[in-house]
Amino acid sequence: MELNGATPTLDQMSALALTNYGHFTSMLVENGRVRGLSLHMQRLAKDCRFLFDADLDTDRVRDYVRQALAERREAIVVRVTVYDPALNLGTIGSDADPHILVTTREAGAASPSPLRLQAASYQREIPAVKHIGLFGALQRRRAAQREGYDDVLFLNPDGTISELATSNIGFIRDGQVVWPRSEWLSGVTMTLINQALDEPITAKPLTLSDLPGMEAAFATNAATGIRPIASVDGTEWPTEHTMLRELRELYADIPAEPV
Repeated sequence: MELNGATPTLDQMSALALTNYGHFTSMLVENGRVRGLSLHMQRLAKDCRFLFDADLDTDRVRDYVRQALAERREAIVVRVTVYDPALNLGTIGSDADPHILVTTREAGAASPSPLRLQAASYQREIPAVKHIGLFGALQRRRAAQREGYDDVLFLNPDGTISELATSNIGFIRDGQVVWPRSEWLSGVTMTLINQALDEPITAKPLTLSDLPGMEAAFATNAATGIRPIASVDGTEWPTEHTMLRELRELYADIPAEPV
């Protein structure tokens, strides 16, 4: 854990818990390279301008990530969190000096098990921003896991499908990828898949009543890539669908960028 390239103080870290205002991105680093690194940096810069009205030096971000990685070559998940330790509940409107916190954790299994999802009505605040205000999303994920599911699928007030707690969701229908049309966070993995597909991108408003007509479902996340979805509530799908395999192969072939 490093803040602006150095060990953070307790006071600097307490702002994350007590004020909890900032944004982040998480990425899988393999042999010093990241798929979609430029997209991660673009999102950090965009969200920093939105939340702090300040520009972010993404070259400096990459320097700090390289420093945190040192000579490590194993697969590792790096999270970059941008926040200002000087801001508190009373001074949140002050001019900001965004700091860069880099944390690392071991990558999970290369082929994580299929997800079983519970649908729940919820919409994240400012869905297009990858902010650190995760209480509502995690509370609903916890509720789903307490009921025996792996994660939660969010439904908008009108019943349309949006996203998972920390992933996008896509479906296969008639041999094509279908994304829900909604306000959600446009994930880096989702964007890379869309860029790599030869066919036009299909996005439609979807509700739970549309799910039995889907051939398969999957989640996309920078840390896990493309993960099959086994079910949403009582609707089940095969997790070895041909197109899921093709999407994983397509994603694996996307060149990674050096940090």
